[in-house]
Amino acid sequence: MVTVGGLIGDRYELEELVGSGGMSSVYKAHDTLLERDVALKILHEHHLDDAEYVERFRREARTVAQLSHPNIVTVIDRGDADGQPFIVFEYIDGRTLDKVLARRGALPVDQALEIAIACARGLAFAHRHGLVHRDVKPQNILLDDSREPKVTDFGIARSLNVEKGVTQTGTVLGTSNYIAPEQARGERSGAESDIYSLGVVLFELLTGRVPFDGDNFVTVALRHINEPPPSVSASRGDVPPRVDAAVRRALAKDPSDRFPSMDAFAAELSDCLREVRAESPDSNATVITQAAPARGRRSSPRLVPTGPVVISLLAVAALAVIVVAAVAVRRNGSILPGVVSGTPAPANSGHSTAVSAVGAYDPQGGGGEHDSDAPYATDGNQATYWRTETYANPDFGGLKTGVGLVVNARGALKTLTVSTDTPGFTGVVESGSSSGSAQAVSKSQVVGSKTTFDLNGASGPVYVLWITHLPSDGVAHVNEVTATS
Repeated sequence: MVTVGGLIGDRYELEELVGSGGMSSVYKAHDTLLERDVALKILHEHHLDDAEYVERFRREARTVAQLSHPNIVTVIDRGDADGQPFIVFEYIDGRTLDKVLARRGALPVDQALEIAIACARGLAFAHRHGLVHRDVKPQNILLDDSREPKVTDFGIARSLNVEKGVTQTGTVLGTSNYIAPEQARGERSGAESDIYSLGVVLFELLTGRVPFDGDNFVTVALRHINEPPPSVSASRGDVPPRVDAAVRRALAKDPSDRFPSMDAFAAELSDCLREVRAESPDSNATVITQAAPARGRRSSPRLVPTGPVVISLLAVAALAVIVVAAVAVRRNGSILPGVVSGTPAPANSGHSTAVSAVGAYDPQGGGGEHDSDAPYATDGNQATYWRTETYANPDFGGLKTGVGLVVNARGALKTLTVSTDTPGFTGVVESGSSSGSAQAVSKSQVVGSKTTFDLNGASGPVYVLWITHLPSDGVAHVNEVTATS
């Protein structure tokens, strides 16, 4: 029997019950082996005789443990305690987005876009790996102490009981305020449903309210099905028309009228953010503050943790459950945190040095590769990026052998580190007096979330990150490039 104070898996000491849903309970626990706090989700005992429930819970753990992304909370272990399955995930110190909204109300446009972009990237990564969230809402978005939004609670529900707001098997579907029309009709939901729900979240970030509300679940669900969404700009005059249009497209009733993918939604929001910053060059927000801003000039915001938060659904109808995702590296049969691939920075990697991304190198193409976006790869902001065009397959649709990002430096470099939210592409660093004359100065590597190329003191001054193989969906992002000399 699971009780507070008990030991699960001969390792995890349960300290506090933080939520219980129709399928499982979530505890704050202490890992006695590694001496750290974790969150632990345990399947209810009364479901152990139901093979479908048990397999679904185990499949959930297997699926989300295939992912690793900075905007998805990390699964670190899973197992069985006397036949009772459990999932262990990282314990987060921070605040859920709904609590920030309750305190702050509508956010500055740039901050709202940054949060939505980060969430979209995490969700897009999950979609590319075949996992749909189905319950995107502020309660399932956590702002941690590293100032990164993190999405939690993947793949909870598949069908809807509109009378109670739960799936037919008793699992929470989520608050109706964020439900896509097809979900409200009880139809199968997919990636386009997550786009709609994130659109509702962005609407709330910009206006301080949801587009549809009502006295009960059914009333709100019917409004999502039948009523056109209100205009963001009608509620707030400083929201640019392009941002308003992006929200409106995400909230289209017909899934085919929404963005074709979460990646496309993230790309459009990134373009919106660049335009907002171009119009307001003093804006450099990267996170939201918990307190209302002071009158006058806004200082650089930061996230101020106020206490530990264990990931939980905090569902309005009932229930708190958590499913999170991460790629993990198996060691001695146990799942431990890790990265998809890539080389960590060498211990003696030199001193940081400034580099500047100046354009794309596309010798076999005619239209360029988002050359104007290149500076975003060295702007110090993980929320912006340079990206390749989207191709039919990882081999550039057979059209070319590769494309490159051109980076200038003042001298010889020891290392070049690449950060991306689309890990899985293959690259090599070339160096020379120009992009056309550059030669390989590193070994070819598969780029993970953060990968360092050893350049052996290449002389430059031009460096090209030459991409020879794309991720499975045919597009690569370079969020940030840093270097040492």
